[in-house]
Amino acid sequence: MEQKKKTNKKFVIIISVLVGIGILYGGYKIIRSFSHETTDDAQVEANMSPVIPHVEGYVEKVFVTDNQVVKKGDTLFIIDDRDYKVKLEEARAGLAAAGSQLVVAKAGIGSSRANAAASGSQARSALENIETAKTRLWRATSDFERYENLYENHSITAQQYEEALAAKQEAEQQLKILQSQQKASNSQHHAAVSQTEISEKKVAVAEADVKSAQARIDAALLNLSYTIVTAPIDGQLSEVNVQEGQFIRPGQSLFYLVNTKEKWVVANFKETQLNKMRSGQKVVIEVDAYPGQDFEGEISAFSPATGAKFSLLPPDNATGNFVKTVQRLPVKIDFTANNDTEKLKRLRSGMNVIVDVHLN
Repeated sequence: MEQKKKTNKKFVIIISVLVGIGILYGGYKIIRSFSHETTDDAQVEANMSPVIPHVEGYVEKVFVTDNQVVKKGDTLFIIDDRDYKVKLEEARAGLAAAGSQLVVAKAGIGSSRANAAASGSQARSALENIETAKTRLWRATSDFERYENLYENHSITAQQYEEALAAKQEAEQQLKILQSQQKASNSQHHAAVSQTEISEKKVAVAEADVKSAQARIDAALLNLSYTIVTAPIDGQLSEVNVQEGQFIRPGQSLFYLVNTKEKWVVANFKETQLNKMRSGQKVVIEVDAYPGQDFEGEISAFSPATGAKFSLLPPDNATGNFVKTVQRLPVKIDFTANNDTEKLKRLRSGMNVIVDVHLN
């Protein structure tokens, strides 16, 4: 009987100790909740740049392997460039032809301008001759009228009268001839001016053709440069899913280049945890892959919407029975400069972490 009492006493002591520990732990958690917010719904993130070719063609040579670390500007692979070199030569030939057409057009405009100037000079000279002829006709007409009156009065001979009449008729005929010549000169001048305008337009078209040909050369050079695919940033490659002889197309995502220098954490906190959280608050980050090695961070930004709103099919609570679900908001946490650089290098995008936000 005494042994049974001793056993019951030990059991009571053990239960009391466990209850005490539970109470102490619960109290600690309650007190800690006033100054901390924690979540394990968090992951390490990094920029992942897809390697996408700009031009199509067959892969000639691959210079990298899976998971290789590369520097910005390192050649990843090259595409067979023979087609693009041919297109470049075609574009250069087109530029040479356009340049020749421009030279011809400029020569034509010089000739047209010279013809327009000559015809303009002839038109002005004809106009001056007409004015002179008009003056001569006026004088001949005046003389004829005087001689006509004198002839009627028998003051002059018939010969003198006929000479005055002939002079008048000659002046009239000369004026008509000069006026006809002026019309012809004006027509020639207008034609020369029109030809000059046409030649100027031809020059403008030829200049545009030269610019277009130069643009085709620039495009051909650009496409030729795209046959050498290089790393846009420093980082580490994923699995390289490209082989020599493979035909690739523009916009085709082949593999990824992960930026290993810039990392951060995205933690998805419940909306009920956000009341006291602010940008700049200190965060302790524990990585599942490296237990016991805490990292220091701070809150840098809050997402403008909950994660559900960015999903492919966001929830619409107005279409059926409503069941209230606690939403989670992504929070970006940056690693501070106080962390060990070598340890940060060991982190990989997608690793699970536990974050502890210090609210005070």
